[in-house]
Amino acid sequence: METAKKRVVVGMSGGVDSSVTAWLLKEQGYEVIGLFMKNWEDDDDSEYCSTRQDWLDAASVADVVGVDIEAVNFAAEYKDRVFADFLREYSAGRTPNPDVLCNAEIKFKAFLDHAMTLGADHIATGHYARVRQSGGGFELLKAVDHTKDQSYFLHRLNQAQLSRTLFPLGEINKTEVRRIALELGLPNATKKDSTGICFIGERPFREFLNRYLPTQPGPILTENGRQVGTHHGLSFYTLGQRKGLGIGGVKGYQHEDGTGPVWYVARKNMARNTLYVVEGHDHPWLLNEMLVADQISWVSGEAPTAGAYAAKTRYRQQDAPCSLIESKKGTEFELRFEQPQWAVTPGQSAVLYDGDVCLGGGIIA
Repeated sequence: METAKKRVVVGMSGGVDSSVTAWLLKEQGYEVIGLFMKNWEDDDDSEYCSTRQDWLDAASVADVVGVDIEAVNFAAEYKDRVFADFLREYSAGRTPNPDVLCNAEIKFKAFLDHAMTLGADHIATGHYARVRQSGGGFELLKAVDHTKDQSYFLHRLNQAQLSRTLFPLGEINKTEVRRIALELGLPNATKKDSTGICFIGERPFREFLNRYLPTQPGPILTENGRQVGTHHGLSFYTLGQRKGLGIGGVKGYQHEDGTGPVWYVARKNMARNTLYVVEGHDHPWLLNEMLVADQISWVSGEAPTAGAYAAKTRYRQQDAPCSLIESKKGTEFELRFEQPQWAVTPGQSAVLYDGDVCLGGGIIA
């Protein structure tokens, strides 16, 4: 009966996850309002940007579920808070994760603020994660379905944001979400999950960046200093990258069986505009036993004590056992890993875990 008095504003993207989220909350007795966020409008009618279709899907689902829905435009906020940072990071040779910033600045800030003007008690999204009240605060937990867990992208959320947030899908498996959608006859029940960065869509990444960042060609060198190619600009490459280098058939590097080496991006020298590549997935240049992260954000508001934890340095990675080293500055932290980590990439997030509890993290420096 308590939930019947509570108003929840659900971020409905047109995808199956947020659609089932809205239905679950209505079933639980909440008063549900759908909110469709338009975060990008530079070319949202192109073949790569599906905003218009997503809105139609979200509105159709709202009709089936029986909830009101409105569209709100956060494109200006997105450009100022997320996209500008995205371009700055790439210009500096780093590889940012805009989904992390979008969650902190748009979905759980601009969206939350707007929901409060609608009289919301809570907001909800279709993320796979959980919130647990603990003592006088709130913890961010991994989803029950670890294969879909998205706590990595949510690690910058603070106590005020978590106290207002519901993640209904955190308790169920993705297969169950699809089953519910099909059983309800939702128009998007079989819609493919969106992947990649929202403003890029399925388009070639370099083609998109070319519109915003200048190309600055330079040499591609091996660890021994031999030039094996020319890059288009350091912004267009990330550590560990092996495709799109254009150096597959370099003379003098053929193996006895006639095959060529597999090259990986290993380092960038911004001062000399030089890209370094190495042969082989497990080359020492691609392995790191430690990292330093800055732009720290801890879920509890306070840094955890130094000691043994686990961390992810990229989303699809298994938790890696590590030690958190206290920082004298307080503006950064150091992680030392039990096993060397592959292609630790500046600009990406290093996220710390204590079991299923996401403690927060920082940007790999």
